[in-house]
Amino acid sequence: MIRLNVAFDIPPGARFVAAMGQAIPSVSPVEVLCDGARLSVAGAPNVAQSLICGTAETARVTLSYSFERGGPDYPEQMFRPTDSRFTRAAADMAEELTGVARAAGGGADGMQAIAEHVASMFDYDHPEERFYDGFEHIPLLCGTTKGSCVDINAYLIAGLRAAGYEAGYIYGPFIPEEKKTWCADMHCWVVTRHGGVVQEWDIAHHLKMGTRAVRPGLNPKPGVRVAMSHSMGWVVPALGIRDHKLFGPPLIVADDGALSDVAGMELTFEGYEALAVG
Repeated sequence: MIRLNVAFDIPPGARFVAAMGQAIPSVSPVEVLCDGARLSVAGAPNVAQSLICGTAETARVTLSYSFERGGPDYPEQMFRPTDSRFTRAAADMAEELTGVARAAGGGADGMQAIAEHVASMFDYDHPEERFYDGFEHIPLLCGTTKGSCVDINAYLIAGLRAAGYEAGYIYGPFIPEEKKTWCADMHCWVVTRHGGVVQEWDIAHHLKMGTRAVRPGLNPKPGVRVAMSHSMGWVVPALGIRDHKLFGPPLIVADDGALSDVAGMELTFEGYEALAVG
């Protein structure tokens, strides 16, 4: 059994939302159970996904996601751009990244050049203020910037799409080899599709391993991963949520659609060896 347990504190009666789990080629969700809340479902048509909606009945709630090995191709919808400030490239950013691809000869070489260029623009960190805060687009970076995997991949997605490449964004837990039964938070990676070839990119893990020599592939840092959702810029009409960056772990949702973090979240994992096998 491969299982992810997400436990968190929340005031009884409060509402929360969480991702449903996403099938990808390596692993697929097969069941979600909940202890401590009443559940329903809300749809996000613009990204062709749904969210778990819960009303807490106890002060600590647990969502248990079960997975099995293997799955379908990455979903077609994730390669379709959303009209979102988290994926929309500024004009000068689009021009620069298109130029990077063109200078490398375009095609697969151009895609590789964009990945290397983006890696050169970031030092891995979790800054309180992100380089795109306050913008209605992803702005051009003119020097090295601190950023998390979310920030780095927002820049990568916007640049790839601006240069004409198909690219999608996947979000979910990464369980490192040295932990195996738990992780502190969630992670994201980018998937490209060009000339019929699908490739995965994880710039943040290259940077965490001390290199900017980025190559396609999931695990420059040893570990396993499961997916919770795809795409940035979610619109959930039933909950009043507009252009939200991404969904993975639970978030408290207010009556006006405003979202806030839950407290005391713990992510535990079972089945590392089952997923780590070739």
